[in-house]
Amino acid sequence: MNFLKVFDWKTYIFTALAVISFSNFVAVLFGQTIPNVFMGFFKVAGESVILGAVFVFALAWLLKAKPHNRPKKYSVVVFDIFGKQSSIDGIRTDFKTHDVAWSFMKQYKKSYPLYNFALISDMPESNRPTIFKYI
Repeated sequence: MNFLKVFDWKTYIFTALAVISFSNFVAVLFGQTIPNVFMGFFKVAGESVILGAVFVFALAWLLKAKPHNRPKKYSVVVFDIFGKQSSIDGIRTDFKTHDVAWSFMKQYKKSYPLYNFALISDMPESNRPTIFKYI
């Protein structure tokens, strides 16, 4: 009879319900509640860090990027085989755009292979001509 009192069904059911309830509580606490709180925080924090980095790089780019002072006039200078500046009659030497001057220089190099050509311009901040290309 004492043996039956130890394994009373009421105590067993109460213990089983307590264990199941507590384990369910622990599972929900550590499996859903705490991770959801931290994941929500880190998700917002991560978005903030990425958005902040984008703004920092955009601001740095805007501060670094400045308008370029492009020359308004380009000239083609002719050099002979000894490296001395010379002139060839009948060729165009003054241009308004870089691409047109470069195109004419390439054509002149094919027409006059014994001469070298330099594409120069007077930059506003420089006190001497700047050579852009030399062929």
